[in-house]
Amino acid sequence: MSEHAAGMGQEAFSGRTEKENKGREHMKDTPYKRLPPIERKPDGSLYRMTLAQRKRANSLIRRACCNCEGGNCIALDDGDTCSCPQMISYTVCCKWFRWAVLPLDKALEAEIYCGDRVKWCAVCGAAFVPRSNRAKYCEACARRVRRQQKNASDRKHRWNTDN
Repeated sequence: MSEHAAGMGQEAFSGRTEKENKGREHMKDTPYKRLPPIERKPDGSLYRMTLAQRKRANSLIRRACCNCEGGNCIALDDGDTCSCPQMISYTVCCKWFRWAVLPLDKALEAEIYCGDRVKWCAVCGAAFVPRSNRAKYCEACARRVRRQQKNASDRKHRWNTDN
């Protein structure tokens, strides 16, 4: 019986189909390689962070990056421990940080990539990139403020009706 199992090969013994094995082979190729390249400024340099932005980014990396374990980068690990390059750099140099971690903090992403186009919300103080030159509020606060203004207008309209 053991000869039969050995003769059937690993696929038959493990119960995996050929399609599942192809999927496993595909997973060996790291998803890091399939990410788009990091954006650069028009002059070709990488985007730089201020000290405060870097501190927020490092906090975000420790909290949300699946490749960061104890300050070491698992994606770059080749047997020796390798410290996370994004945590020690003032430039945005890690593709995984750029495309998977940074979008979790929209305000930080806007501060780093939009620079002079960033405005601060009049209600909550969060950074946001305005869609027009008249924008005063971030998306979340804009909905709330618009509803409050509409309710106030409706109340005023109803109060001034003659019966």
